[in-house]
Amino acid sequence: MTDSSETRNIMTKPLPQILDEIEGSIKLADEAASQARKAAAEAQTAVEIAVSEAMKNANERVIEAEKIAREAMKLAEAMKQALLYGADAVAKKLSEKPSDTGGNPPK
Repeated sequence: MTDSSETRNIMTKPLPQILDEIEGSIKLADEAASQARKAAAEAQTAVEIAVSEAMKNANERVIEAEKIAREAMKLAEAMKQALLYGADAVAKKLSEKPSDTGGNPPK
């Protein structure tokens, strides 16, 4: 069975003291849960702010990229027109007959 030198913990504390300890533990657990909920709410708010800022920055970058793309398209169109004009001018010059240039070869 049990050695007489062992102390028994069962029924060594009065029931009101045990109940007080249980109640204290419940209050501590409730407080810890409340603090955890508060920390979670603060973390969620921080995440929402971070996501909002990231989306704002991303949208700004998209707007900038669209502006740059529009400018690049304008430049490409201008280059195309210049090349077409130049090609047309060269074609006209090459198609001229020597008599059109006063007997001189095209320059």
